[in-house]
Amino acid sequence: MASTETAPLPEHVAIIMDGNGRWAKARHLPRVAGHKEGMDNVKRIAIAASHMGIKVLTVYAFSTENWRRPTEEVNYLMGLPVKFFNHYMPDLMAENVRVEVMGYLDELPAATRQVTLDAMAQTKNNTGMILNFAFNYGSRREITTAVQQLAAQAAVGAVKPADITEAMVSDHLFTAQLGALADPDLLIRTSGEERLSNFLLWQVAYSEFVFTDVHWPDFTSNDLAAAVATYQHRQRRYGGLKTK
Repeated sequence: MASTETAPLPEHVAIIMDGNGRWAKARHLPRVAGHKEGMDNVKRIAIAASHMGIKVLTVYAFSTENWRRPTEEVNYLMGLPVKFFNHYMPDLMAENVRVEVMGYLDELPAATRQVTLDAMAQTKNNTGMILNFAFNYGSRREITTAVQQLAAQAAVGAVKPADITEAMVSDHLFTAQLGALADPDLLIRTSGEERLSNFLLWQVAYSEFVFTDVHWPDFTSNDLAAAVATYQHRQRRYGGLKTK
């Protein structure tokens, strides 16, 4: 088995950032305090991932199901991207990070949508790690949208249904903008839950999963390094067998 010093790094790491509310409750703070601390931690972990040599970091920031939360909490969450990019854009630029935001952005409040578009525009020429936010994102809806687009092409004869391939489906998902790095090598979920919660269902078909009990605001660069080391000790077979 290769040591972690010689084993390859995961090129694309995805994180389900869970536990902000529980972090706040344990400290007798309002839930929004956990979301604020969680937002600050995105910057810390993004810089740590960049320094490790990870090429893409995708973080699950707001799901299509999160609209069901109390209005006050949703309004606060909608304001977080504005605060994040206004505060941390200089740090991201200094790190040469390129920002991508995937999801149904046209459904966001105007200020939230605009700040995400501005962040992508400001960093589009950066050549370092891609920090990819999944915001107003849901995987089942994403796949449904891709199927609808392919069905529309088939309806006008642009493609035959029998000729639709997995690659064509992938090309109609939000992660297509990541090119060859669209599928995560490693998926991390914090705060002890062990489920996908409608996140990247197609893309994580062969990802390695690491679950940790640490709440997202407490997740450190050392926790990230430990998850990566766990990944490096796994054997990825993609349904086949490794030859000796």
